[in-house]
This record gives sequence, structure tokens and C-alpha cells, in this order.
Amino acid sequence: MEPEDQIEHFHQFLNDNYYEELMEQIRKGLRFLVIDFPALLKFDTELAEELLEKPDDVLKAGEMAVAKFNLPEQLTKFYIRIKGLPESQKMLIRDVRSSDLHKFTVIEGLIRQKSDVRPRVTSAVFECPACGTRITVLQLETRFKEPSACSCGRRGRFREVDKELVDAQGLVVEETPEMLEGGEQPKRLNVFLKEDLVSPITEKRTNPGSKVRITGWIKEIPKIMRTGAKSTRFDIMLEGNFVESIDESFYDILISKKEEKEIMEFSRRENLYQDFVDALAPSIYGYELVKQALLFQLVGGARKKMGDGMVTRGDIHVLLVGDPGAGKSQLLKRVSVIAPKGRYVSGKGVSGAGLTASVVKDEFLGGWSLEAGALVLANNGLCCIDEMDKMSNDDRSAMHEALEQQTISISKANIQATLVAKTTVLAAANPKFGRFDPYEMIAKQIDLPPALINRFDLIFPIRDMPDEVKDEKMASHILHLHQKPAADKPSIDNVFFRKYLAFARQRVSPTISTEALNEIKKYYVNMRKKGIKEEGGIKSIPISPRQLEALVRLAEASAKLRLSLEVTKEDAQRAIKLVQYCLTQVGMDPETGEIDIDRISTGVSATFRNRIMTVKETIAELEEKVGKQIPIEQVTAACGDREIDKDEVEEIIQKLVRAGDLYEPKPGFVSRL
Repeated sequence: MEPEDQIEHFHQFLNDNYYEELMEQIRKGLRFLVIDFPALLKFDTELAEELLEKPDDVLKAGEMAVAKFNLPEQLTKFYIRIKGLPESQKMLIRDVRSSDLHKFTVIEGLIRQKSDVRPRVTSAVFECPACGTRITVLQLETRFKEPSACSCGRRGRFREVDKELVDAQGLVVEETPEMLEGGEQPKRLNVFLKEDLVSPITEKRTNPGSKVRITGWIKEIPKIMRTGAKSTRFDIMLEGNFVESIDESFYDILISKKEEKEIMEFSRRENLYQDFVDALAPSIYGYELVKQALLFQLVGGARKKMGDGMVTRGDIHVLLVGDPGAGKSQLLKRVSVIAPKGRYVSGKGVSGAGLTASVVKDEFLGGWSLEAGALVLANNGLCCIDEMDKMSNDDRSAMHEALEQQTISISKANIQATLVAKTTVLAAANPKFGRFDPYEMIAKQIDLPPALINRFDLIFPIRDMPDEVKDEKMASHILHLHQKPAADKPSIDNVFFRKYLAFARQRVSPTISTEALNEIKKYYVNMRKKGIKEEGGIKSIPISPRQLEALVRLAEASAKLRLSLEVTKEDAQRAIKLVQYCLTQVGMDPETGEIDIDRISTGVSATFRNRIMTVKETIAELEEKVGKQIPIEQVTAACGDREIDKDEVEEIIQKLVRAGDLYEPKPGFVSRL
């Protein structure tokens, strides 16, 4: 097809199908129009095929066709953007070959790096000093070109009169992990964007870590050798024509009027909570309360900004600690599939920098740039961390700020930055010795720093204890799944499940009713009362203000799941049931039979702290009688009178020696510092 015909056909197509949209874009002062490829294919097959083979030429014809309409003077240049290319044009970065150059292509991947937006010359106008002729030179290569000669015969330097600049930006796009097979390394491709593709609105789609689909054509870039000559090897780059984000958070999901009606209808179901619990992970038997907690986590509480600027998080963090083979990882995988922007990382394969952010050398502009980690990339989404006990202490400590403040601060290599990480965390870990000891306290067997554990709203121990009736049911369930894998299909479709949760997050922000408030307050005050003891000694603290905030978040999530704008007394009771279950499982002191939050938050129970004080007092008393060096035998004998057995006294002495409160001048003796 001749260029004139292309312009004519394109003009006819725009006039018939896109006239109103074009006028609307011009009215808004925007300089681009997005065209659906199937519509062009339907109108003119030949023109559509030529667009796939020679996109650069056909799009220029499209821009000239737009110029035929009466455009305002300020819109000198107008761009045509194409979306909806056929599947045949989709390519993996690793499959790009020289035969694919200059053809319309679609690639998908993760944005790893992004340069700043900088002006770039597209054409320059020069004037001949001898005859005054103006010469326009298009700047298509990486090097700035000047005219070599004028029509009057003059050679040499020409005066630059004018130049046309466009905003341009470079990206590095990498293949996503699900595209890879076996031990393949993800391949990268440079992408060049200009004009409206780098406007402040569209720039948000191309933040590092975003998953994008980019339409464009692949160009070769000459490599210049040190001598200044061109190399026989070329680099490749994708010139972008249209960028769309395929990575969506709960707040990006679009819900139509029809879907909204279905969601509202579904929310009136009588057994709503049970239906959702059954559909969350039907292939995993049991764990009703855990599944309910995960549902509440997916919906989340309400984020609040106080009068003084303080922000309290709405995200609910959950920790599952359990025996191997109890189905923790399966639950994590399933939740990361349902949640948009869900990320899954595991133990040894994750570092502190991989979770938070790392500073890397910038390939485009030199200097340093930030590369976001999993918790930042899952902003407004959910991050599942498996095998948390296998991570090193340094890497785990990177999570403290992200869990409570929901920000990540970086101060490295002349970069001071605070990144936003409004991320919900679901973590799983094994007990200290691989499996729970039924005769030992659960809290002692969770081998994680107390400060980190304390930041989780709910901690569920998942114990695999032999039980004939339960084992019979579980065996039947698992074997039935192996016999008929498709039999246990979720009762709620994945797409609808996701849309329902997104609707609850986007539209519902419940307020707490007075009845719900009183219910939570009554539970909290009653629990605190249990910690008050008349006689001397350290009191056990059954519940702390952190659990109070967790109760509020869970009650709000319960109301959100019903799409209710008010948190009722029943929601508060549901939240109390979950928190009470976790506290009795993890925080129960077997000696007193009371709940002691210190078991979780500091790793030392109030009873044990009382005994430490008794041992310290005994040593102080003996020092007055026997002098500085006190025999350990005398300490154990004196403490025996106060009902502390010998083994426990020795354990406490060792603890005090390690802490630096005591030292051993010689074997069998201790002294106070």
C-alpha cells in the first residue's frame, strides 16, 4: 500500500470509529489516541497487516491522518498508540532474533531499573553562513549529526538555529519468574519511552517492581568502538508505543456495575463466613480458625490518621508456627494466588536487601539507584514469607520497621530515602527443633526474636498430634483428592473471590459502634485485671495495648467482609475469639494456668522473672554473710528453702553470668559485679 493510501485509509478509519474520542483527547489537551488493534483489523485487513510488519511507517501515516482533522495550533505533534495486538506478536525477551527487528512486538516483564526523564533531540535545524539556506537533520542515532555539505557547495561547520526536543526515559525490563524453566537466568531488555509515555500520570505504571506489558518495535543500536568506528556487533532496544500495567493491587481492580450487584447479593448470604472459609483453601483439611484469620487478613482493617499526624496501620500480620507437613506452605501459596500483588519468598533464598531495598549501580546515568525488595514491591498487597526461622538474624531484623511503621528507610551510598511498604505479611516458621515437643511450652519453642514476634497480630501454632478420628478424616480427604484431583474445586470462583475482597477494601471503611467498643474494652480490662496480684513479686501481664489494636483491626475486617459500614458487637466477639485462641495457645503459663503476654513479647514469663529476682536477693544476702565469693552450693541450698529447685537455680545463674550481672571468679563460685 502506498503512503498516500495509508494516510487516506487511516483518516477514514479514525473518522468512522474514533472521531468522538479524538475530539475528547484534543479538548483535554492530550496528544495521544489509543486504538484497539482488532477494530483496525476489522476495518482494513491490509492496513493492519502492514502495521505489524512496518509499524514505524504506518504510525507516521496515522499521525498525518490525524493532522487532516482541524487540530489546534499547540498540538503540532499527535501520537497514535496501539493496544490489543494478537497473541502471535507476543514474545519472550530471550526469543528476540535479528529477523524480529522493526516488527510490532509485545513483551511482558518486571521493571528492574528506570532512568530519570531527560530531553532528547529528534531533529535539528542548521543555517549555512554562506548562503543562509536552512538544513533540517533528523537525529535518529545515538550520536548528534550535523550536515556534511550545503546546496551552495560549502562544507564545514554550520550554525545550529533550532532543535526539537522530546522527553525520553530508559527502562530495563526483565522476564518474570513464572516465564522461566529450570535453571534459566532471566534475560533483560532495554526499553526506550518518549513523549506522553513518560508523563507524570503514566510514569506511575513504570515504577521498579511493576509488572508491565509493552507494545513496540525492536531497533538495533550501533556500538561505537574506542577508535570511533562502528562495531559489527549491535545492541537491541525496544522503542515503546504503548505501556499497560498487568500488576494490580486491591485498589487497582476495576469492578463493573453488574459485578457490584452480584457482590452485594452475595454479601447477604446467611453462612457468608463459612462459605468463604470453605473456599479459601478447600484442598487443606481443617484449620477453620486459621482460615478465618487469613480471610480477615486479606480484607484488612482501616488505616487511620490521627490528629497529630500519627498513622496506625490497618494491615493484619499473621504468623503460623507449625510441625513439618502440616500444610503451612500450601496455605501461603494459596493466599498469594488470591491476593493481587501477592509475593512469595522463602527462608534461605531471601536476604535483608531482597526483602527491603538494595542500592545498585545505575546502568543508565551512572551513580547509584535504588532497587526495591519484596516488601516494597508488594505495597498495597500481601507478602508471604515461608521458612522464616531459616533466615539469618540480620535479615530478619530488616523487617521490624516494615511490620509496624510500614515504611523502609535506606541510608547508603549517598542515598537517603524512605520507601512506602503498606504490605500485609503472612509468615510461616518451624519450631526450634523442627517439631513441637508436646511436653514443652509452645512459646519456648518459637525460635524468633521476641521484638519481631510481638509485631504479629495473631500467632497460630499448628500441631500435628496423633488423633484417631481426625487422622481418619484427613486421610480420607487427602486420598480422595489424589483419586479425583478436580473434585475439591473452590465453591467461589477465584476471579469473584478477588473482586469481592477488592470491593471490600476499596469501598468499605467501617466505624466502630458503641456496643463493639464496650465489648472490646470489657475483654481488655478483664484480662488486665487477671495480671494484678495482691502479694509481692512481678505481675504477669496477660495482654498489652498491641493486642488491643489487633482486636480493633480484626473487628473492622469482620465488618468489611460483610460489607457493613458499622462494626457490631458480633464482629468484636469474632475478633476476641481469635485473639483469645492465640493467647491460650502461645501465652499460657503452665505453672500458674494464666495467660502471660511476656512469654511471647520478651520470651521470659513473669513466674521465671520472679525466680530471677529471688536468686538475686539470695546472692545479695549471702554476700553479707560469706564475703564476695559465694559458693554456688550455698545459693542452691538457700533457694531450695524458697521452693526453687537446683536445676532452675543453676539455669538462672548461667543466664545472669551471660547477661553480665554475675561472674565466676573460680569454678563453683559466683560474685556480683
